[in-house]
Amino acid sequence: MCGIAGFLDFDRQRCADPLRLLDSMRDTLTHRGPDAGGSALEAEGRIGLGHRRLAIIDLSQTGAQPMESASGRHVIVFNGEIYNFQSIRNELTALGVDFRGTSDTEVLLEAIERFGLPGALGRANGMFVLAVYDRKMRQLAFARDRLGKKPLYIGISGSTLAFGSELKALRCHPKFSHLQIDPRAAAQYMRLGYVPAPLSIYGHVGKLPAASYLVFSIDGKAPDPEAIHEDAVQYWSMYDAAREGAEARFGDEAEALTALEDQLGAAVERRLVSDVPVGAFLSGGVDSSLVCAVMQEQLGGRAKTFTVGFAESEFDETADAAELAAYIGSHHTELPVDPDAALGAVGELQEIFDEPFADPSQIPSLLISRLIRSEVTVAISGDGGDEFFGGYKRYSRMLAMERLAKRLPNAAWQAFDKAPLWLVDAGSKAARRLTSAGHAEELSGDRMKKILAVVGQHDFRHRYEQFNSQWTGKGAASSSPLTTSAVPPGLGQLEQMMYLDAICYLPDDVLVKVDRTSMAASLEVRAPLLDYELISTAWRMPASLRMQNGEIGKMALRKLLARRVPEHMINRPKRGFGVPLNEWLRGPLRNLADEHLAAAKVDQVGYFDSDEVSKLWTEHRSGRRNWGFHLWNCICFSIWHGRWMTH
Repeated sequence: MCGIAGFLDFDRQRCADPLRLLDSMRDTLTHRGPDAGGSALEAEGRIGLGHRRLAIIDLSQTGAQPMESASGRHVIVFNGEIYNFQSIRNELTALGVDFRGTSDTEVLLEAIERFGLPGALGRANGMFVLAVYDRKMRQLAFARDRLGKKPLYIGISGSTLAFGSELKALRCHPKFSHLQIDPRAAAQYMRLGYVPAPLSIYGHVGKLPAASYLVFSIDGKAPDPEAIHEDAVQYWSMYDAAREGAEARFGDEAEALTALEDQLGAAVERRLVSDVPVGAFLSGGVDSSLVCAVMQEQLGGRAKTFTVGFAESEFDETADAAELAAYIGSHHTELPVDPDAALGAVGELQEIFDEPFADPSQIPSLLISRLIRSEVTVAISGDGGDEFFGGYKRYSRMLAMERLAKRLPNAAWQAFDKAPLWLVDAGSKAARRLTSAGHAEELSGDRMKKILAVVGQHDFRHRYEQFNSQWTGKGAASSSPLTTSAVPPGLGQLEQMMYLDAICYLPDDVLVKVDRTSMAASLEVRAPLLDYELISTAWRMPASLRMQNGEIGKMALRKLLARRVPEHMINRPKRGFGVPLNEWLRGPLRNLADEHLAAAKVDQVGYFDSDEVSKLWTEHRSGRRNWGFHLWNCICFSIWHGRWMTH
């Protein structure tokens, strides 16, 4: 895993010291690649390609970057892993290609030379971004993996293009040192807590969409920064994968589980190839437990598993993980998290996330990455199980709210919405009798108030968008990709939610969190459940392997895990991966919150309505309401603004 950065000057006028500039951009990403750094200037200094290396495959100099193809035609900087590089290498060897080293980068580079960029991307199974210069065609191309696991920002300022794995690399370039906030991105951030692609928080800078590539002629004019994403060419489509899955369901559960088990075994095996130590995250959850069990099978009993312990019992899974590790026989390590370290990490977040980001699970993700990095360089994770197998708790809650909305007339919801909280609390007791047993206890007056805005929306997708929204009033986006993105035909309500999360929440929240926190610790994280071939299989699952009785999700994964461990290790209560945010804001983070939620501060930063923020903060401090996620959204934006927008 690595970091890349560079530039292209379209006006043929190189800057005064392009190599020094390139090195400075590159070295903002040293945390992503602490093992080595390399730079190359092309086209008389108009193109700069910089690379920071975290050595995983081929630790020798033959794996160093920037890397030149054997013919000298192409030069590449690459961030990521090609998991099936050995099979591509065999194909190329049969065609007469000779290799100097053993890296996946060299294989990809020679595949580009032999098959062209689209042909190479179509063969590659991995997580990556790349920039490759074709000296013969005088073209600079960029590409990103199918799921968007690895990030790439591309900006245009005048006649200069700059790119990087993180925004801080672009900010090093003098043409991008005084970027301005894009109001559209800020509005989306307010609603969602993250900035969805292809937007970035800055105007004239965007994210290359997942599963796409871009090609620029260096002898042409600088492209329109607003239209860059429109020129991106897709080489794979989540839409097509979901549509084709819905059209070709497995005939029965046995057939589906056999296919899924085969795909999972192959996906795990591919992700174990490494020249450095590999371990795995193990929680008490179904996803990581299944991945670790399969990993143990692949390694013949030599798997290393890690669990991180939290002081708060509702977040601690060490006992469950230890029991499962003992059963499968992995070499297991428990790493304790110091509560003070969790609070101390808050001050580092806006340096690590140089774009506003308000998922509070970023805190434990950072701490876990640092602790595991002290033992291994590569970690296998269970990410992806919720999105592709129906696992999020919000899915069952949304389906329960759909049932509830149909049982009460619209006039009743409007009356509730206007009623004081104490009256809603009383009314919610009656509403509990209309819900399933698994959700009745959740319908407190506080929660009823929160779901009123959801059930009042005019269709299912808008209700799901509202359910996932934080700020929806003044300044926030009126809509998001959750309602504006096309959804394949043939998907039920559960699958619609899964699909929308797969194209929005997964790449722009979950994978951003994993990438930034793991790379801040120089740790590579691999996710077998995000293998695109496995995902295509997952979309073919019958409804019976999605969710049981509208309550228990991930039935396919549960059934595969049941083949490996006792039943009581599978159906455990799901603990949230996060922090007690509501309590922390009233306690140890109170001073931080007071500072950034003060009306004068909110007005100074802008975008948020200070009157509304003050109202929510007052209610939250009193304990009458829980507005933790809304307030964290505002706090993170304010801290980010202070770090990156005060020149």
